[in-house]
Amino acid sequence: MDQVSLTFTPDMLFVRTGHAVDFRNSDDTLHNVHVGNSETKEPSFNVAIPTGAAYQYTFTKDGFYHVSCDIHPAMSAEIISVSTPFAAVAGGDGRFAFADVPPGTYVVRAIVSGVKTERTVEVAAGVNTVSGFD
Repeated sequence: MDQVSLTFTPDMLFVRTGHAVDFRNSDDTLHNVHVGNSETKEPSFNVAIPTGAAYQYTFTKDGFYHVSCDIHPAMSAEIISVSTPFAAVAGGDGRFAFADVPPGTYVVRAIVSGVKTERTVEVAAGVNTVSGFD
């Protein structure tokens, strides 16, 4: 995640739980990155990042995390940390796709207009379609 023109980029980022994430400051001003779990309110970290510098952090728990800059309150972003390789942001039409999902039972979690929905689905060999999250 980077800080450019007083904005976090991207404003929503999927990360793999247990993998390091770089937080950079490519802006011409000092920023900090203040991250906490959105659901538990547990703080993750709060560090100052000077121009041209970076900070690396590894999320150890799956969850939704809010990112802000205390110096510039209009700056914010969201991070979703997941253990699965099957995570995506839907396109403008609401569609998304995953390749090579092994057959089995899975829990699909979706956030649509701020509402979190969860449903168990059975994936069979071949092409599968899941709908009803709108």
